[in-house]
Amino acid sequence: MIRVVLVDDQMLVRQGVRGLLELLPDIEVVGEASDGEEALEKVPELKPDVLLLDIRMPRLSGIAVLEALREANALPPTLVLTTFDDGEAAIAAIKAGAKGLMLKDVSLEDLAQAIRALADNKTAFQPAMTESLMAAIRRSPSASSDNHVAEALTVREREVLHLICAGYSNKEIADLLALAEGTVKNHVSNLLLKLDARDRTRAALKALQQGHLG
Repeated sequence: MIRVVLVDDQMLVRQGVRGLLELLPDIEVVGEASDGEEALEKVPELKPDVLLLDIRMPRLSGIAVLEALREANALPPTLVLTTFDDGEAAIAAIKAGAKGLMLKDVSLEDLAQAIRALADNKTAFQPAMTESLMAAIRRSPSASSDNHVAEALTVREREVLHLICAGYSNKEIADLLALAEGTVKNHVSNLLLKLDARDRTRAALKALQQGHLG
């Protein structure tokens, strides 16, 4: 059973998400918080497998919650849910430690897959959010930095990098690209080396920050 804590300042949203997740046999909502300060009290106590977190909340924003929990070494894998297709806020959430980003109009199936991915130490980025992130990156002065790294990536490595940023596992990438899983692992290892990243999440963040997916 995957234990989830839900943080959102809108009661109807919390009730709706909880009601949907209760339909699933492998996911359990073990707690809720109505704002950021309440989240900082409940999350360390409940120790969920996955945190579902709104970005824009009164008293303390979702970004501030991420930063505070990370500082306290109490940040679980966190999926940010938002009604705003806001690339700048999404970038801030990733920098603060979020492992996934989705809009609140996501389907139950996609939400469940994202929760399971995070519980399995993977990432989950909704394609719509990825597009918003890329638009924000293109507006950033840093988008043109480290072009020598971008140029060093092969076409296949770029394809794999796109799918990593979208939250796909090595097996899923292998199936999508018709490659052996071992080949995908080699591409991922090369990407980590070229991007100077120690894991997939940091590779995705660097790729977004440096404009390698444009």
